Amino acid sequence: MNIAIFCNPWASILLSLLIAPVALAAKNPVEIPKESRQSSYQLMTPENQAMQDDPNLNPAMFWVMDGHSFWQEKAGNQNISCASCHGDSGKKMAGVATQFPKVIQGKLQTLEGQINQCRTSRQEAPALIYESKTLLALSTFVASQSKGMPIAIKETPQNTKDLQQGKQFFNERMGQLNLSCAQCHQERAGLKLGGSLIPQGHPTAYPIYRIEWQTMGSLQRRLRNCMSGVRSKQFEYGSTEMAQLELFLMWRARGIPLESPGVRP
Repeated sequence: MNIAIFCNPWASILLSLLIAPVALAAKNPVEIPKESRQSSYQLMTPENQAMQDDPNLNPAMFWVMDGHSFWQEKAGNQNISCASCHGDSGKKMAGVATQFPKVIQGKLQTLEGQINQCRTSRQEAPALIYESKTLLALSTFVASQSKGMPIAIKETPQNTKDLQQGKQFFNERMGQLNLSCAQCHQERAGLKLGGSLIPQGHPTAYPIYRIEWQTMGSLQRRLRNCMSGVRSKQFEYGSTEMAQLELFLMWRARGIPLESPGVRP
C-alpha cells in the first residue's frame, strides 16, 4: 500500500471506509436529534473560545467595523447607502441572517446574494465579488446583528424543492475520494480527522475568521475547501447549487444560536 495515503487526512477517511464497509453512509442518514446538535465552538480549545467571545480579541471585529462603514457609504447611480433604507445602526437587521438562504421573488437567495441584489437593483451599483473585502465585511456586519439568535430556517412550500436538492448534495458521494458531507459530519462527527475532532458541520458562525486562513471567509469558501479536499469539482460562488446546500445546512442547524462573527482554528 502506498504510504502517502497516511499523509493525507482525507485519504485516511477513505481507508477507514474501505476497512469498515458496514459504516458506509446510508442513503438517508438519521438526522442528528435536536438535543444532540452542537456548534463546533464546543470542540475548540478554551483559548480559541476566549478569542471568539471577547470583542477585543476577536479579529473578525475589524470586518464588523469595516462593514458598518460600508453600510453607511453611498454608492451607485442612486447615490444611496444601505443605511438609507435600513437605518444607520444596522439594528433593523436583527434576525435577518437567521432566515437565509430564503426564497425571494421565486429565487433562492443567500445573504451575500441578497446584498448584491440590493446593490444592483436599489443602488444601481455593480455587484460585489464573492470573498471580496467589501462583501465579507457587509455580510459579517449584517450577520453580527443576529448574534445569539436561533437559526430559524423552516421548510416551506416555496423552498421544499431547493431544500431536498441541498439534502441530496449533502448525502451524495463526490470526487475522487468518493465521500459525502454526511460521512464526515454526520456519521463520524466527534471522531478525529488528521488529529482534529470532526464537527457536526453546522454553519453557526459564518462569515468566520479562520486562524488557518488568517482572514475572514464565507460558508461557500469553506464548502469549496471540502470539495477540493475530496478531489471533487467545486460549486461556483453564488451558484444555485451553493445556495441549495447552504439552505440544507442551515435547516439542519435550526435552533442553534448564530455566533457570527465566529473564530475557528
